[in-house]
Amino acid sequence: MAEINRNTKLKVASFFCGCGGMDLGIQGGFEYLNKKYHNLPYEVAYAVDNDAYATKIYNDNFNHKCETKDVREIELNKIPNYDILLGGFPCQSFSISAQNPPRLGYKDDRGKLFFEMVKALKVNKPRFFIAENVKGLLSANKKKAFPMIIKEFEKAGYHIKYKLFNSSEFGIPQKRQRVFIVGFRNYQDFAYFNFPSETTLNGSRVKLNTVIDANADKNEKWFFSQKAVEGMLRVKEKMNKGRAQNLDEPCNTISSHLSKVSLNSTDPVLMVDGRYRRFTPREAANIQSFPTSFKLDSVSENRQYRAIGNAVPPVLMWHIGKSLAELVNNKSTQESHTHCQVAQKANYTNQNLSKSIPLPTL
Repeated sequence: MAEINRNTKLKVASFFCGCGGMDLGIQGGFEYLNKKYHNLPYEVAYAVDNDAYATKIYNDNFNHKCETKDVREIELNKIPNYDILLGGFPCQSFSISAQNPPRLGYKDDRGKLFFEMVKALKVNKPRFFIAENVKGLLSANKKKAFPMIIKEFEKAGYHIKYKLFNSSEFGIPQKRQRVFIVGFRNYQDFAYFNFPSETTLNGSRVKLNTVIDANADKNEKWFFSQKAVEGMLRVKEKMNKGRAQNLDEPCNTISSHLSKVSLNSTDPVLMVDGRYRRFTPREAANIQSFPTSFKLDSVSENRQYRAIGNAVPPVLMWHIGKSLAELVNNKSTQESHTHCQVAQKANYTNQNLSKSIPLPTL
C-alpha cells in the first residue's frame, strides 16, 4: 500500500468496472447539468470487466485502459498496488447452506464473483473498499444473505459501514436505490468516516424533463409500434407494464433491460402526445448522471443501453468518494493512522470482528 499524504492520490483497483460509472465518479473532474464535480484525490491503477462492449466504451473515455477479463483469471500478485478496491458484484446467485452454522455459497458462476472480491481483499489488503449493489441485496435469501456477506468482509479484515442511497437525493433525476458497503482495514478510519448527506430533497429534486432530448420526439425510431402497444395494454392492469414517467419528477430506475426495446417490462418509458416512446441511449446516460461528453457511439445502441443501465451513477459515486477523501485529509486521522495500524495489526489475527461491530439496521 502506498504512503498516504495530502498530496498523494490514492490508487484504485476497479473490479466489474463496466463502462466506468464508479471510476468516473471517484476520480471526478467532470460536469453534469452545469455543475462541476471537481477532481478527487484518486487515480485508477487497474480496471477490469468481462464485457468487451462495456470495456470498449470505458477505454473510449479514460486515459488509462481497462482489461477485458474474467476477475477469476486475475493474478492478484501481478496487478499494480492499490489503496481502494471498487466493485459491484452480482447479487442474484447466493445460496445459504444448511450447515450448522449456515454458510454463504453460490448458485452459479455469477455468485463466485463476490468471493473473488473477498479474495483480493485478503491477498492485497487495501486500506479501503467500496462495494455497490441493488437494494434487493438487503432482503436476498429471506434477509439471510446480507449479514453473511458482511461477515465475509469482516473475516477478510475489515470494519464495515453501509447505507442505502436514493440517487434522486443527490442531484440525479432518477429514483435509483442502491446499497453501498464501505470497508476499512483500520478502526480509526472506520470511526472517522461519515457517508455524504443528501443534497436534493423533496421539492429540490431534479426533474426528468431536465435531461430529455426534445429532438427525439420527432424521430419515429424511438416510438413503440402499435402492435407493441396493443400487446402491452392486454396485460397492463395485471402486470403493471407501460410505466410512462411524470416529467416533473425524477425517473424510475433504468436498467440494462432498456436494450430489449419492449413495453412488456417494468422499465420506465415516456408518453409523448399519447404515444409511448423509449429513451434514447443518450437520455439514459443523462438519467444516470453521465456527462454529455461521455462517448457511447463505438458500440451498438443495444450495447449502450446495457452498459449504461448496469452502471453506477457517477455523481452519486463522486459524493461517496468525496466523503472518503475528507476522511483521508483529516489531520487528526493522518497523525494517528500509523499508530493505529500498529495497534490494529496486533489485534486482527484473532479478533472476531462480528462481535466488535454489530450489524447496523436500516
